[in-house]
Amino acid sequence: MRHFLDFEKPIANLEGKVEELRHMSSDGRINIADEIGKLQTRIERELKQTYEKLSPWEKVQVARHPERPRVSAIINQLFEDFTPLAGDRNYADDYAVIGGMARFRGQSVMVMGTEKGSTTEERIKRNFGMARPEGYRKATRLMELAGRFGLPVLSFVDTAGAYPGRGAEERGQAEAIATSIRACLRLPTPMVSAIVGEGGSGGAIALAAGNRVVMFEHAIYSVISPEGCASILWRSGEHAKEAAEALQITSDHMMDLGVIDAIVPEPLGGAHRDQSAAISSLGTVCLEQLKSMQPMDAAALISDRSDKYLSMGDNVLY
Repeated sequence: MRHFLDFEKPIANLEGKVEELRHMSSDGRINIADEIGKLQTRIERELKQTYEKLSPWEKVQVARHPERPRVSAIINQLFEDFTPLAGDRNYADDYAVIGGMARFRGQSVMVMGTEKGSTTEERIKRNFGMARPEGYRKATRLMELAGRFGLPVLSFVDTAGAYPGRGAEERGQAEAIATSIRACLRLPTPMVSAIVGEGGSGGAIALAAGNRVVMFEHAIYSVISPEGCASILWRSGEHAKEAAEALQITSDHMMDLGVIDAIVPEPLGGAHRDQSAAISSLGTVCLEQLKSMQPMDAAALISDRSDKYLSMGDNVLY
């Protein structure tokens, strides 16, 4: 059963009517195809009108939709011969970060990302996509392997942020994140990063400091969650909507600020309504970004990455 967001209630009502009509005509004695066709047209029109004017807070809800494409689904659809690599060779394996060697459109690559999980059991196992230090150390290890073997890196980010638990802090969470960011910046091979759902704070940047950063149309990328921002500025999470407006966290904002290089269009009604089409579009954009870096050697790639992040925000007027 499809999960509808609060602002999608009119669409939910229309789709409910379509299901009722289909149930009525299941015995074959009633032909109501014309009425269903009219309702489908209304649904498409409602979806278009709704998703063309989403507020930042509504985009936060879409980015967190439980049926959005997960990183595991992206890997399954876009990559062949995926060989997962586990562990940080120091403490443990973190199931919130998955990665390994694979083939992407005929090219050997290293792929990695933060995985939230789809079922309740899997979400608990994956810690809801919130990585611990060993997850970031795993990512660092994968990037070092990619550099050693000359493999481009494709990284997919969907995390509310790094896990803030006591154990994570005791095992060096901040250092692990900083080391992972450094590994991104020093990587001698091309790196394309994609924000596919939530891009939360340093936990996202640790896997997203690539040469090219792309972002799903309805994803978000932020230094702090709207709820966290609201609890600091207003002393109440009830002001999350206002915080989302102020934070400028949508793909359009990120493009204007020069944080990302491309926006990946989503199917009508969001990636959660047609995961396969959304993932296909993501693959096309990632391939385009990889091809744009083909003429660049290791020194040029590292310099390109450095220039990108040092110049970020130069065009912003405060």
